[in-house]
Amino acid sequence: MELKGLPEKGLEGKRVLVRVDFNVPLRDGAVADDTRILAHLETIQCLREAGARITLVSHLGRPKGKVSPEFSLRPVAYRLAELTGWDVGFVEECSGPSVAEAVSTARPGLVLVLENIRFHAEEEKNDPVFAQLLAEPFEVFVMDAFSAAHRAHASTQAITAFLPSYAGNLLRREVETLGRVRDHPERPFTLILGGAKVSDKIGVLDNLLDRVDSILIGGGMAFTFLKARGLSVGRSLVEQERIDFAGELLAKASSRNLEILLPSDFLVADSPESCGPVGIVVADAIPDHLMGLDIGPASADAFSRVIEKSATVLWNGPMGVFEKPLFAEGTRAIARCMAEVTKAGCLTVVGGGDTAAAVNEMGFGKEVSHVSTGGGASLEFFEGLSLPGIQPFILE
Repeated sequence: MELKGLPEKGLEGKRVLVRVDFNVPLRDGAVADDTRILAHLETIQCLREAGARITLVSHLGRPKGKVSPEFSLRPVAYRLAELTGWDVGFVEECSGPSVAEAVSTARPGLVLVLENIRFHAEEEKNDPVFAQLLAEPFEVFVMDAFSAAHRAHASTQAITAFLPSYAGNLLRREVETLGRVRDHPERPFTLILGGAKVSDKIGVLDNLLDRVDSILIGGGMAFTFLKARGLSVGRSLVEQERIDFAGELLAKASSRNLEILLPSDFLVADSPESCGPVGIVVADAIPDHLMGLDIGPASADAFSRVIEKSATVLWNGPMGVFEKPLFAEGTRAIARCMAEVTKAGCLTVVGGGDTAAAVNEMGFGKEVSHVSTGGGASLEFFEGLSLPGIQPFILE
């Protein structure tokens, strides 16, 4: 899939609005994680070099259409200036006369950051009147927020009707890389799924089942599959309403000679908050009073052996409660293996959300082929769904 990218010429002096995703965690009024800011710097720098007059628009959190100071983008603008050394200005609105004045009077080289677009309820309603108001001070629109591309909002979709619009470098790279994995993977192709819920991955499983050679299932969702096989899983997380789906998927995979590998052992404790003791038990011997909170070492080794034979690997969902150091080793083992096979030429892609957070936190983010910035967006992409924030830019 190819998107209409930035023009090589014609942007000098143009007033350009860029939709970024600066939905970053804040702690004590400051940015706690720069990852999403850093992801957009290539596109912004490209526009700077082209001589464009740049304004950035984003959402932050869920203010539900009301002005909420705790969701202001002011700290993000401050952090952008700190990270880059650029001249960065903040505008306390995202549309209307104050924005028009700030844009028209901006000194050369100034990068403007508008206030949280979700302070306006019209944003999430994809309101065309609001989108037109948002577009008025500008001459060009650039969509760079892949992580918001699954949302049909005023600043991701409706605005493209009012301005010449292009896909930014980050958006193009995401779609190109994820599209290669989804549509033209080099075989063998291994899919690794984890996280808490089977429900979140049903669409991905349905869409990729005929395209993959192996599926490795860890995390909390593994227990629903083990339950479908008739195993007792103690107090581990199980989606009762998805047991039938899990059983049907296992049967379908078996009939197609598709390998679905489930964990053979787990780290168990009485709760995710446990500080010990932690035991390692085989999958069919989880005590009734305990719960599985991470895949065990034998499972990590078995998963790694499959990954090592792969030419393409897609991973979405951690292997355990990685936020707790006691239950992070399974996720770390898979991340380490992904980094190793990348060196050997395997295309390794990490879905966004918790998996991306884990891989980056553990120091492997730059050692795999691609870490997606999109959580929900990457899931919907691999489900084969049409993403409204991408559709206007697809080249026939």
